[in-house]
Amino acid sequence: MLVSAKEMLQKAKAGHYAVGQFNINNLEWTKSILLTAQEMDSPVILGVSEGAGKYMCGFKTVSAMVKAMIEELNITVPVALHLDHGTYEGCYKCIEAGFSSIMFDGSSYPIDENVAKTKELVKICAEKGMSLEAEVGSIGGEEDGVVGMGECADPDECKAIADLGVDMLAAGIGNIHGKYPANWPGLSFETLAAVQEKTGEMPLVLHGGTGIPDDMIKKAINLGVAKINVNTECQLSFAAATRKYIEEGKDLQGKGYDPRKLLAPGAEAIKATVREKIELFGSAGKASE
Repeated sequence: MLVSAKEMLQKAKAGHYAVGQFNINNLEWTKSILLTAQEMDSPVILGVSEGAGKYMCGFKTVSAMVKAMIEELNITVPVALHLDHGTYEGCYKCIEAGFSSIMFDGSSYPIDENVAKTKELVKICAEKGMSLEAEVGSIGGEEDGVVGMGECADPDECKAIADLGVDMLAAGIGNIHGKYPANWPGLSFETLAAVQEKTGEMPLVLHGGTGIPDDMIKKAINLGVAKINVNTECQLSFAAATRKYIEEGKDLQGKGYDPRKLLAPGAEAIKATVREKIELFGSAGKASE
């Protein structure tokens, strides 16, 4: 069932586990994630970047596909359809399209403008029964043209945004999108602890979940992270499985070129990745609790 992410993240924060946000790029991605969440009895968040939304013929197409797929696959675990790193304009498009959750990434604005725009969206989301994620301090790396240096968030600025009534907060703590470089110094748990102290019960969000060591993930959850975003790892596992299928010549055997067969190994690889992350994040079995 399609729901706001608010309740699932409040439960996760209280229960000291995290809900995974897995970005979707097409039907296969979405189907694999939904089926795995159902199998694992885990709440799940489907993330859609603005670039992926455009690729999939617009947010209305994505919303209709997800809602129909939940019904056709008989998905009963809580599912949130969430805009990832949304622009101000993109947020309004997703509100209109029927998403159940949005992220407004106002981290590139001066804090006063970030506060003003976020405050406006808080009111609209509350009226619509949607959840809202805000961001303070940029996430490093590049995702769909959004480039960040990875600077750590100011805890006082985090409090200013949290006090507006957002449902979750992404705070930069040295995390980056994409693969982590060999010389990456790791997450700033000092920053995370300071943000947690300032924001209290606010569920915190960790972007760039691919490549962060398991022990750091678990420590971040203990310090208040209730939502962890995964995208690159699914892309890498899909690509590796598809490459193996083609390099072994299976696409040339019988009707192995049929896209339903060609894309099947990648879809199964995504399931394995999502299953592994749900176990690590501790959300398995939590949907029915």
